[in-house]
Amino acid sequence: MSTLQATGVERLAEAFASTGKRAALMPYLMAGFPTLECSLRIGEACIEAGADVIELGVPYSDPLADGPVIHAAGTVALAAGANVAGVLEVARALASRIPVVLMCYANMVFAPGVDAFVERLARTGACGLIVPDLPEGEGPEVRAACERTGLALVALVAPTTTPERMAAIGERAQGFLYTVSVVGTTGERRTLDESFADVVAKAKACTRVPVALGFGIATPEQAAQAADAGADGVIVGTRLVRAAGEAEDPAAAVGALVSELAAGLARAS
Repeated sequence: MSTLQATGVERLAEAFASTGKRAALMPYLMAGFPTLECSLRIGEACIEAGADVIELGVPYSDPLADGPVIHAAGTVALAAGANVAGVLEVARALASRIPVVLMCYANMVFAPGVDAFVERLARTGACGLIVPDLPEGEGPEVRAACERTGLALVALVAPTTTPERMAAIGERAQGFLYTVSVVGTTGERRTLDESFADVVAKAKACTRVPVALGFGIATPEQAAQAADAGADGVIVGTRLVRAAGEAEDPAAAVGALVSELAAGLARAS
């Protein structure tokens, strides 16, 4: 099915099915960091280095789920003039080449109106939407808008999610189930929490969509651990955002790290 014919949900399913790796590689990048133009080059470098899906963050002044590195990147992006319109143009430029899932906060969705925001996102060619602070009572409205436009509203589960709630979330999950490996915000960890494999197993048991593990994965070895535990996708954010902030050539630095992560997820020959 061609990119133009496929819905966002279908494109995500195809990305997981055709990755060729042990798990789909899903880099996170902060749109607008260090500038909008540079963040686009970083996204293109991720594609060239073997990414399967890109999670594109929208800079926000009060990012509740983000740790200090990604929070700081968002602050820099906002100071440089990044806004939703500019972020959506980055999404549009990348989405013709790779499935893009936008990560933003609820205020950005509800301020312009749910339908208006979702339709605007869908017109970029993006495949899905993650809203980590979406109130439970508002979920059906956003989900309905996404379904009308073929977008996946990606749900999250965590080690603290009760079995009953995980079952309910898993049943209605779209695109993939974002499984948080640790309690807390995004950030690099020296080792993955011992319970992460159990969280992956519980998530996979409650849903029919792929399970992607995020929060704390920073190295090829940790990415391989996630795949060993059965994760269908591996999300890496803070390590890549930190590299973008430290390097003279952010796109080259992030691309090199994504290549290493892809190698860590390669199937044995």
